[in-house]
Amino acid sequence: MSELDISKLPKGGKGFVHDFAADQTTFKGVPWGKAMMWIFLLSDTFIFSCFLISLMTARASTTAEWPYPSEVFGLTAFGVEVPLLLIAIMTFVLITSSGTMALAVKYGYERNRKMCAWLILATAIGGLTFVGMQAFEWSKLIFHDGIRPWGNPFGAAQFGSFFFMITGFHGTHVSIGVIFLFIFARKTFRGDFDVGRRGHFTSMKSDYKAIEILGLYWHFVDLVWVFIFAFFYLW
Repeated sequence: MSELDISKLPKGGKGFVHDFAADQTTFKGVPWGKAMMWIFLLSDTFIFSCFLISLMTARASTTAEWPYPSEVFGLTAFGVEVPLLLIAIMTFVLITSSGTMALAVKYGYERNRKMCAWLILATAIGGLTFVGMQAFEWSKLIFHDGIRPWGNPFGAAQFGSFFFMITGFHGTHVSIGVIFLFIFARKTFRGDFDVGRRGHFTSMKSDYKAIEILGLYWHFVDLVWVFIFAFFYLW
């Protein structure tokens, strides 16, 4: 097969239409799992976007005072009230786990099995730490501060419903990702991706591309948290 000469392809808008009209040019060689993951992430983007747009609409339309994040999410450390301390640590842990995931993908394609497996395990531990801190945050808000989905002592009643819905939905995504990360760490330690061993729930063989696909999901979860952090904890 002759190599494609990019210089002969149409330019500008016609080139864009030409590329996406000829799927062999645009998507040739892309694993079906990666394409399906991108489609899933696109649909998930719409869901999170609807949640955040609804949050902005409710906050703009309510006549009650919206709670101050520094007051609601503050923690006391060594006798000093520190606003957003727990949230800052949670954000640092999750963003760091995104870095370890990227390195895991790199070492996976380099066939450095042990380093890849340890980095996936480190990513899973980071995600588990995030979920644990979020559980602590929820327990504090529910049992200590009295925040409920239908009301709270800090201001607008809508705050609780949006907070638990959005952070809970994101926390579910992180929890699912953590489960798969532990599974993939075990598979990598065993060398499943080196020999193309079939999975328990599918007859298809798997390789290190599966780690990249899982990485796409994990990076998406981290990116969504950045928006949640900005809309809930900074605004």
